[in-house]
Amino acid sequence: MKLLIIEDDREASDYLEKAFAEAGHQAHLARDGETGYALAGDGDYDVLVVDRMLPKRDGLSVIAALRAKGIETPVLILSALGEVDDRVTGLRAGGDDYLTKPYAFSELLARVEVLGRRKGRGDVETVYRIGDLELDRLSHSVRRAGQEIVLQPREFRLLEYLMRHAGQVVTRTMLLENVWDYHFDPQTNVIDVHISRLRSKIEKGYDKPVLHTVRGAGYMLKAG
Repeated sequence: MKLLIIEDDREASDYLEKAFAEAGHQAHLARDGETGYALAGDGDYDVLVVDRMLPKRDGLSVIAALRAKGIETPVLILSALGEVDDRVTGLRAGGDDYLTKPYAFSELLARVEVLGRRKGRGDVETVYRIGDLELDRLSHSVRRAGQEIVLQPREFRLLEYLMRHAGQVVTRTMLLENVWDYHFDPQTNVIDVHISRLRSKIEKGYDKPVLHTVRGAGYMLKAG
């Protein structure tokens, strides 16, 4: 899933970004309400995780403004305010779930994943298929010709991005920005290493290649 975390506590937001990445999800950060509102309005996010008390614009105001704009992305509210009235106010402002701080990440992850697979979000594809290769975003599984392929979280994100753009050339810049969240080229071979590992896992023992290198341009995933 692609998540937006709107949280002004740097330590807390950095922890969440890392923890979600380790769980196989892509998380972007916003450290104030105005930035969060702008990103949520322009980005294609599966779930928003929003702190209530934010600089520049409070979390409930952000959620209410998004709902008024017609943006129905599921929202989980995080807050130290845990009284019944606080939770009711948050849900009435447009939140879909409410979790009180401090919290266990395992519970937060479970709640976020439930929101991410909500029925009625027909614009979010959950299963990608290219030939006999299948990736399921909800079960976080990959199979080829019915055989399970075990991927590391970063490899899963890489394959998911390639499958979302199947038949298109995906450049190194696109991968850096959308899989690694780098908005600059770190001048390393990190992409080449991960592409090589991924190719070995999804092609070794199978007749037809699916991950192709487009010389001088990038990579393309397509059925052989």
